[in-house]
Amino acid sequence: MRRVPEPELMDDPAQALAYTGADFSEPHGMFIDKFRDLFPKANITGNVLDLGCGPADIAIRFARAYPRCHIDGVDGADCMLVQGELAIRKAKLTDRIRLLKGVLPDAILPHREYEVILSNSLLHHLHEPAVLWECIKDYAVKDAIVFIMDLMRPDSGAMARQLVNTYAVAEPLILQRDFYNSLCAAFTPGEVVAQLGHAGLSQFRIETISDRHFIVFGQF
Repeated sequence: MRRVPEPELMDDPAQALAYTGADFSEPHGMFIDKFRDLFPKANITGNVLDLGCGPADIAIRFARAYPRCHIDGVDGADCMLVQGELAIRKAKLTDRIRLLKGVLPDAILPHREYEVILSNSLLHHLHEPAVLWECIKDYAVKDAIVFIMDLMRPDSGAMARQLVNTYAVAEPLILQRDFYNSLCAAFTPGEVVAQLGHAGLSQFRIETISDRHFIVFGQF
């Protein structure tokens, strides 16, 4: 199936509410678990960058898992940031998580370097995927940990629809629509390998971790 790009920003308030109310405990929990498995000795005490943070669920989970770090979350959608701020206040993590509006590659970040760079489900939104890899190169301190998780494009529209029916059938129709569109907009692992090679980041590894997710990880 050929890639069908979708809008880069989820800037519809209805999208933000549906996304915030959805049950992402399985994939988001997997995000944290895989990070721990891959970097079991990591002593994360510095600045962490979460690219495409959405309503901040990954940032909150990461802050709880690593209580000595501080996180800057960046997203281009105001409605997502509003939901994220509410969630951070509810989690009582306003002293450790800061959200900023910004769109790659023009986002202005508060720190020049980060010890950890995270991203969940941003890559498939990007019309030019190179901006993610260039941002990592611009902001990663030497030996920074990089951990990216994203959807991978299935072989056909029928397979995408089957994944929607398997994992989102109980969610609102707007979320089912967005999930289908995101699967069609996602990259294949092979395409991501080519992106990494072009960016000079071939030291990063890629691993398929579910029927719809892959991770990219390594140290800069």
